[in-house]
Amino acid sequence: MSLNIKTPLAFFDLEATGINISTDRIVEISILKVHPNGRQESKTSKINPTIPIPKETSLIHGIYDADVVDAPTFKDISRELFQFFEGADLAGFNVLKYDIPLLVEEFLRAGLDFDIEKRNLLDSQKIFHMMEKRNLSAAYKFYCGKTLENAHSAEADTVASYEVFKAQIERYEGEEAEDLQGNKLGILENDMRKIHNLLNEKMVDLAGRFVFNNEGQEVFNFGKLKGKTIEQVLVEEPGYYDWMMKGDFPLDTKRKFTQVKLRSFNKR
Repeated sequence: MSLNIKTPLAFFDLEATGINISTDRIVEISILKVHPNGRQESKTSKINPTIPIPKETSLIHGIYDADVVDAPTFKDISRELFQFFEGADLAGFNVLKYDIPLLVEEFLRAGLDFDIEKRNLLDSQKIFHMMEKRNLSAAYKFYCGKTLENAHSAEADTVASYEVFKAQIERYEGEEAEDLQGNKLGILENDMRKIHNLLNEKMVDLAGRFVFNNEGQEVFNFGKLKGKTIEQVLVEEPGYYDWMMKGDFPLDTKRKFTQVKLRSFNKR
């Protein structure tokens, strides 16, 4: 089947020095850009993270310091990647919790504001967990009937996530999706905007530190303030903003907090 896409759809996968989106760095990126007419473009690049790659991480993805010592840094190729992603929705496997936040952080460190507000964000893993609850290799076998060779290779994982996503839409189109608690989320349709809304209804920042409550207000999603609105905290504990700005939080989280603060200030 062909996907019903109205704008380019960029499937991508990252390999990195670790899983902390605030401090870790990308060591490889692979992108498969699918256009509405079916045309495909791909780009894969090793990246010098400028920090050591832990041995335990290298054992997972097979990329060692020596493999990237002569590779460009992310900043070196940031504008090229920025242009390649221009106008495209973002998709992949586990991209919402990891790949997209890490990518946004790298762009922000390079001085580029990689805006995701007008993009659809589509995660095959989230659909998979909604519908079947299982990793990419299992999803590839289940949906495509294929064995994933070279798992944890960015290029192999990127192509597999694209094929899995197409197979998921074909399999589940018209069915009701549920979260892990059994709550009805809506019908899965072959429409990228509707899939985005289904997957990201409550998302405020990419790291999940803030979410929307049932009234559409941004609330804290961690610590002692969990469930409190950001605007309420800004009034009752104004020092909390400065604490978070100085803390080890993702730049995207700080940006969202600042946006709400400015909006709240303008209301007064």
